[in-house]
Amino acid sequence: MLAALRFLGIVNASVWFGSAIFLTFAAGPAFFSPEMLELMPRYHAGRVAQVVLGRYFVLQAVCAAVAVAHLVLGWLYAGKHPGRFGAGLLTGLVALGLAGDLWLQPKLKELHAVRYATNTNTTQKAEAGKSFGAWHGVSQGMNLLLTAGVLLYLWRTVETPAAPRMDKLRRAGL
Repeated sequence: MLAALRFLGIVNASVWFGSAIFLTFAAGPAFFSPEMLELMPRYHAGRVAQVVLGRYFVLQAVCAAVAVAHLVLGWLYAGKHPGRFGAGLLTGLVALGLAGDLWLQPKLKELHAVRYATNTNTTQKAEAGKSFGAWHGVSQGMNLLLTAGVLLYLWRTVETPAAPRMDKLRRAGL
């Protein structure tokens, strides 16, 4: 059972990290590549990116929920206490994911709509574009922070647990 629990944790962390890498470095840039902009106008490319981001946030929420369940099961079943750092890291990742999904993405979606709406004037479009750029920068920063955090979470998940005897020796300062 412990091996299955460990395997589940590793697969979940791998999927979470892999999806973050794929979105950040492959899918995200593809939406606004010259090849994509030949197929559709920038407005439509932005809307398609928003749909994909919505699916990404669902996947991120599922991975975060599995990670929390993994942490709790590891604690209850295997007696593996997560420690302050592990629990804090996971809490921070969940908070970043929720902030991106529930706060930042709706704001970007609204600014995108104003920026390309036919019933807004040039000044409103320019202000929305400027604001969108700033919030998009915040979004990218949060995404990179989350990706780095998930990499750290993956590292901690695949780490080979120390033998009990080694833990006792370390605590004794030997």
